[in-house]
Amino acid sequence: MIISVANQKGGVGKTTTALNLAFVYSQNRKILLVDMDAQGNATTGLGVTKNELKTTTYDVLINDASPREAAMMVRKNLYLLPANLDLAGAEVELVNVLSRETRLKGALEPLKEDFDMIIIDTPPSLGLLTVNALVSSDWVLVPIQCEFFALEGVGQLLKTVNLVKKYLNANLDVLGFLLTMYDRRTRLSQEVEAELRAYFKDKVFKTVIPRSTRVAEAPSYGQSILEYDRRSPAARAYNDLVEEIEERVQKQTW
Repeated sequence: MIISVANQKGGVGKTTTALNLAFVYSQNRKILLVDMDAQGNATTGLGVTKNELKTTTYDVLINDASPREAAMMVRKNLYLLPANLDLAGAEVELVNVLSRETRLKGALEPLKEDFDMIIIDTPPSLGLLTVNALVSSDWVLVPIQCEFFALEGVGQLLKTVNLVKKYLNANLDVLGFLLTMYDRRTRLSQEVEAELRAYFKDKVFKTVIPRSTRVAEAPSYGQSILEYDRRSPAARAYNDLVEEIEERVQKQTW
């Protein structure tokens, strides 16, 4: 199973969600986290120094580097296909490449036998890198920050998902919408939640990720929130999210 964590808006918790989901799942499965963002936050968030990398997702996409050789073990059962600023040029270079939308899919295909799950952290855009991630995936998980413009841009993302589903990947589906940076004390968070649940109904996860300084601190130590503070509400929330994802996937596969 391959899940893309996507939203073209920045700062909504994509990387935090992808990284922590990968860590939770790695407790009992072999997981690959693919960093498709040139900022490389998922890479540094797991304690990897970006400027020392010899092979990255850029090399896999553009130079036909072996994804097996590029993937590095960062924790027990958790592997990372890392990224750095080199990936910023891939968007332009892919334009003239044959089968440009399926480069990542071709690279990940042989890895499906090696891993129980692959999670892709996408960039904050709807360009070719995100399209490559969607074409490769079975599911897309959409984090949405609890802010005034929460729904802005989601329509465009869903339009892109539907186009990919129609022309490039018939198996793609929306796994769900995840409320992030949720503060129960504020009316705004409650209003955003109500609006999303009214519009997307059961597609919105019951689990919400609370606003937390501990979550923001964890990547600076190269750790997931579950390593940094496993008793925190956010750590519990990501454990609950994994359980909810499992229930959804099981229902869909019956």
